[in-house]
Amino acid sequence: MDYDLMDKTYISDLLFRCIIGINPDERVNKQDVLINLTIYTDFSRCIETEDIEDTVNYKSLKLDIMTLVEGSSYLLVEKLASAVSECCLSYKGVQAVKVKVEKPTALRFAKSVGVEIFRKN
Repeated sequence: MDYDLMDKTYISDLLFRCIIGINPDERVNKQDVLINLTIYTDFSRCIETEDIEDTVNYKSLKLDIMTLVEGSSYLLVEKLASAVSECCLSYKGVQAVKVKVEKPTALRFAKSVGVEIFRKN
């Protein structure tokens, strides 16, 4: 399947705070994480019905991700990205997701450092 040709919903620059990292200070102090999502789906049904039940409710998804991230305490951003992808894929109609998680203050002299993963159902 060519995912580039699919319909997509974008959620950009979600900024949350959580415990993330392996250093001692990162295990006690919450830090910012920046999350960007590309959600691959099919809009055919919702275009026909204009019913929110026939598409991905991005407001509900954002709230679920916020709850997940702000309550998390992972060691690695890779694990956090995976958990966010699982949350997205649990939504009806989501066929795949690209998740980018960045730690804006992780590296001195860098704007940010992060990971990007792609997962599908």
